[in-house]
Amino acid sequence: MHITARSQNLVRCSTCHQLNHVPDAQAHYACARCGSVVKQRAQPQLQQVWALLLAAMTLYLPANLLPVMNVINLGQGTQSTIISGIIQFLQSGSWILALIIFIASMLIPLLKMLVLAGLLISVQWGYCAGCVEKTKLYRLIEFIGRWSMVDVFVIALLVALVQFGEFAYIQVGAGTLSFAGVVLLTIWATKAFDIRWLWDKCAQQEESTND
Repeated sequence: MHITARSQNLVRCSTCHQLNHVPDAQAHYACARCGSVVKQRAQPQLQQVWALLLAAMTLYLPANLLPVMNVINLGQGTQSTIISGIIQFLQSGSWILALIIFIASMLIPLLKMLVLAGLLISVQWGYCAGCVEKTKLYRLIEFIGRWSMVDVFVIALLVALVQFGEFAYIQVGAGTLSFAGVVLLTIWATKAFDIRWLWDKCAQQEESTND
């Protein structure tokens, strides 16, 4: 059996990283070094993470199919979706821009949701194979989460810069709101998930096997 900090009732302070002895999982203790409140992590809140993830999945299709912006020029409106924008860039020969938009707007959010769903299933059903690789995947989606708002920032910048008075202006479409919802919900779901839940599950299985 592997000796872990949790098995020894040791909890790291999130402020100064001091290891503290916390024997009661439900009690709050003061860090011996800085005095901050430390407590053993709670039981997995899988339902909360599932709710955030399913909400993000629900918004994924509208984010890609609904218009992200509407350019009105001399009374004529032109709507653009993420998919139509990718097609237009490909047709104009700007395949690098099309690839960037495809990866940032469609591929990365989808992969984040699939990876997080796989991690949730692993914790819920006790699939402990490849814990190290799963931990690396979690760290990766946690890192790239902040870069998923690139499209929203670009649209916001366009709205701020395009000032043609009464002749032309840009309206933010429903697709942008859906896309922002997908990004925010996946970020919250990633933050709500704790990769240590998987390691705890594996430790419990190992203890039951040894017994």
